[in-house]
Amino acid sequence: MRSEAVEAGRKKREVLTFLVLAVLIWPFIAVGVVAGWGFVVWMYYLFTGPPGPV
Repeated sequence: MRSEAVEAGRKKREVLTFLVLAVLIWPFIAVGVVAGWGFVVWMYYLFTGPPGPV
């Protein structure tokens, strides 16, 4: 009986952890990666000029 209660609590905590990661943390990480890449490209163009023929 005790083992089943522990497993049920563990599963509930595992689902809650997944939801926090999937809904709150990963979207912010994805936006940060895209924004970071955009910043890198922007800085690159700032120093090297726009692409294309001169």
